[in-house]
Amino acid sequence: MGRYWWSIEILDGPYSSAARWRDTYQETMVSAAVSFGAKEWSWHVFGWGVLFEIAYDSDQMWPEFLTLPAVRAALDAAPDPVNGLLIYRGRGGSAGRVQPRRPRPTAGSGAAPLPRDEPPARVTLASTEPAPTTAGVTV
Repeated sequence: MGRYWWSIEILDGPYSSAARWRDTYQETMVSAAVSFGAKEWSWHVFGWGVLFEIAYDSDQMWPEFLTLPAVRAALDAAPDPVNGLLIYRGRGGSAGRVQPRRPRPTAGSGAAPLPRDEPPARVTLASTEPAPTTAGVTV
C-alpha cells in the first residue's frame, strides 16, 4: 500500500523567520499529525523557510488534520500567512517528479529529421524448374 504525502511550506516573513516558527510549533504539528494517523513525517530547513512533510496511509486523514484548532492556530501564526504558506499534495521542496520525464523533441531548426522508411528490397527467388536445354546449339 502506498503512502499519501502532503507538504506544508512556511516561507520566511518580513519580520520573522520560518525557522523560529518551526521551533515554536514543531511539537504541536507533529503530535497532531501522529494523533491523526501519520505514518511518516519530516522537517527540512532551507534558506527560504521550512518544509513539513507528512505521510498517511489514506487520503481521508489529511482534511481532519487540517481542521484541528491547534493546527489552524499554528498555520495562522506563520510569518507570512498570506504569501508564505503553501499547502499541497505530494512531497515538497526539491523532491522531483514521481515518474521520470520523457525527452521532448527540439523545436525549430534544431530538430532532427524524422527517419525515412526505406522501400523494401525486392527479392526474386530462383525457379524450381530446370532451365531449358539448347541441344545441338553451338555457341
